[in-house]
Amino acid sequence: MKTIDLRSDTVTKPTEAMRKAMASADVGDDVYGEDPTVNRLQEVAAELTGKEAALFVTSGTMGNQAAIAAATRPGDAVLVGDDAHILLYESGAGAALWGVQVETLGTGGFFSGAEVTEAIHPVDVHYAPARMLAMENTHNQSGGRVFPLEPLKEAAAVARDNGLAVHLDGARIFNASVASGTPVATWAEPFDSLTFCLSKGLGAPIGSVLCGSSDFILRAHRARKQMGGGMRQAGIVAAAGLYALEHHVKRLADDHSNAQRLATGIQDLGFKVDAFPETNIVIFEVERAEEFEKELVARGVLTLALTNSLMRVVTHMDVSDADIDDALSRITGAAKARSH
Repeated sequence: MKTIDLRSDTVTKPTEAMRKAMASADVGDDVYGEDPTVNRLQEVAAELTGKEAALFVTSGTMGNQAAIAAATRPGDAVLVGDDAHILLYESGAGAALWGVQVETLGTGGFFSGAEVTEAIHPVDVHYAPARMLAMENTHNQSGGRVFPLEPLKEAAAVARDNGLAVHLDGARIFNASVASGTPVATWAEPFDSLTFCLSKGLGAPIGSVLCGSSDFILRAHRARKQMGGGMRQAGIVAAAGLYALEHHVKRLADDHSNAQRLATGIQDLGFKVDAFPETNIVIFEVERAEEFEKELVARGVLTLALTNSLMRVVTHMDVSDADIDDALSRITGAAKARSH
C-alpha cells in the first residue's frame, strides 16, 4: 500500500530532472561570493521580486531572522499577525538572537491599516518601540489563505508612514501569485524585504531566498554568517532552486485544484472545513484529532493534528490526482470505523 503524505508540502522529493540539474551544477565557494549558481539564483530571485538584491539561505526561518536582524535593535518590537510563523515556529529566535519581542495584531493572521495604527505604541520609555511589521502570505495557520492585495498594501503603507520596516514572510508567495493571477513582484512591491521558500510547493530539497535593497541584504548577509549560514559549494542546492523557479511555478495550480477536491470530499464526510482552500492547505475540524491522525497512519495516510480538534492536510507535487481519490477513500474508511 502506497503511503500518501499530506503532512506538508515540505516532504516533496527532487524530481529526476532536478537531480540532474543539481549533479551538473557549476559551483564555487559561496562564502567568497564565487559560486556562480548561487549568484544566478540570487539574481533571478531579485528580478522576480523586483528588488535590488537577494541572499540564498538555508530556510525560511533563517531568512526571516536575518531580516529582523537587519532592521531592528535589541529592545524593539516586531508586529505580526495572529499565529504567525515568526511567532510560533521559529523557536523564539527573535528574542534569543536579536533581543526583540514579537507582538500580535488583527485576527486569523490578517489585519487592516487601522489595526496597524492601533498596535504601534506611543513614544514612551515604558514601551518597546515597534520597528518592523511582518506580514505572512499565504498564511499557514489560516489554511493557506491569501492576504488580499489592497488591505496588504494599506497595512504596509501605514507601517512605513510610522517609520517601521515592512517585511513579508512569503514562504508560499508563489502559491498566492498563482491563485490570484498577480505577479510576485506586485505582491512584493509594498515591502522593504521578503522571503520565499524553495523547499515547499516549489519542490526543491532545501533553501529559501531573502530579497531587499543592496544595503539591507549586506546587513542580512552578516546576520546569516552569525547564524552559521555561510555555505561553500552551495550551487548544488541552488541549482535545485533555479530548476524549481523555472519549471514548478505554474504547476502549483494543480495542487490548489487537488486541495479543493480534498476539501470537498472531507466536507461530504461531515467534517467542517475551516475555510475552503484558496491554495494548497486544508484545515478541518475533527474530534480527538490526534487519535484520528494515528488511525489514518494505520491506513497509509499521513496528516497533521494541529490541535486536538483541528487537522491539516497539504497537497503538493508528489500527490497525484489519483492519490487524492485514494486518500479520500481511506479517510472515509477511518471515519466510518470511528462511527461504529
